[in-house]
Amino acid sequence: MRPSLLPAIAGALTAALLLSGAPGRAQSVLTPAYPTKTIRLVVPYPPGGATDVIGRIIAQKLSGEMGHQVVVDNRSGAAGSIGAGMVANGAADGHTLLMGALTSHSINSALYGKTVPFDIEKSFAPIAIVAKVPLVFVVNPEVKASTLSELVELARAHPGTLTFASAGNGSPQHLAGELFQRMANVRMLHVPYKGSGPAMVDLIGGQVQTMIETAPAAQPHVRAGKLRALATATREPVPTLPNVPTAAESGLEGFEVSSMFGVVAPAGTPEAVIAKLSNALKSIMAMSDVKEQLLEQGALAGWTTVEDAQAAIRDESSKWKKLIKEARIQVE
Repeated sequence: MRPSLLPAIAGALTAALLLSGAPGRAQSVLTPAYPTKTIRLVVPYPPGGATDVIGRIIAQKLSGEMGHQVVVDNRSGAAGSIGAGMVANGAADGHTLLMGALTSHSINSALYGKTVPFDIEKSFAPIAIVAKVPLVFVVNPEVKASTLSELVELARAHPGTLTFASAGNGSPQHLAGELFQRMANVRMLHVPYKGSGPAMVDLIGGQVQTMIETAPAAQPHVRAGKLRALATATREPVPTLPNVPTAAESGLEGFEVSSMFGVVAPAGTPEAVIAKLSNALKSIMAMSDVKEQLLEQGALAGWTTVEDAQAAIRDESSKWKKLIKEARIQVE
């Protein structure tokens, strides 16, 4: 073999090794820089709600971190399923993301099965859980219960007559009420409303007696004396409700329900893209102004690894699937 051919052969062998023997390295060489265009953050609800507010705070900061504009795209309908389904079926290139209300999506996926245009555990590549909105037990002041244990005693003394309101059939508030009944071994009457607003009006007016509602919606009425807070449905105390014990402290060990929010991409999005977004979100969620803005909305800021986000979504899905099956919950 002529010596002049050796450099060419060596170069060819090196290229072959890069393409076949070291796929990870080859991918990093061949994959173009990300992002290459505007990133769309889909919020599957109308403007103004918790998911939208959290999404807009994150989009603003993410634009700076990623070096490309991140725009919020509100795609509401079907209790969040239309926007979530659109992302699930979108291009897996990191330029379309979902600001997910993951508790609601998990419930919808369990309740409606194949009629929902996504599978909460298979259709998405989780990036990070970024916030949680805690729920709190509240009652009309006329209800003769000042603690959660007293509410349990009252419900047991009058099975099937104590009412609990919700934001609608299949809502997190509804499922929280069903979980409470099973864990506390009580039977109550569910009264669904078309949203938290109407439910709050009737709870304050005494048309219904109890509700497990999000802290942001309930705490203004608690502070005004229009409602009584009995316990939070959280593992840790809620900063905006400092004098309210947790459910565990009130005798209901293991009762934890919150609305979980996270950023996810379509399944199949490259790991390098997911990692870059995850690192950016880690920086954003550590910013003091982000924490303060979210807390003003009643949301507790946080950040999880990709693996922990995946585990959290899996656990959330399993919890609601189990409850829906055991309680035989059906919605029309």
